[in-house]
Amino acid sequence: MSDITIYHNPRCGTSRNVLALIRNSGVEPQVIEYLQTPPSRAELLALVAAMGLRLRDVLRQKGTPYDALGLGHPALTDAQLLDAIEQHPILIQRPIVRTPLGVRLCRPSERVLDILPNPQQGAFTKEDGEVVVDQDGQRV
Repeated sequence: MSDITIYHNPRCGTSRNVLALIRNSGVEPQVIEYLQTPPSRAELLALVAAMGLRLRDVLRQKGTPYDALGLGHPALTDAQLLDAIEQHPILIQRPIVRTPLGVRLCRPSERVLDILPNPQQGAFTKEDGEVVVDQDGQRV
């Protein structure tokens, strides 16, 4: 089993780019499609703490029931936010990556480069055509 885990949504371009960058470092990560297999409350809180963020910082608004559920209300507790996330895992911002060097919410996708233990093995261009890594494996 890999020591790198990505909480992934294959329908998300940023998530696909991050997965490809991990693979470009020569590693096949553990891929958790979090919409099918969401992290437990404790697991999500541990990931958030390891990133040095607040739970609210990992809530996704676009394309989710965030507004309909009134999740922007500042009085909501973490327990209430977790209840909403349990019902609607799409509310978790993605992708989240855990490696031996740390945990990051990888938006933009090149943030993953900061926590990959292995260097890039070649050039990498994001799906939108942006060059992120040159032919020598160096960040552009």
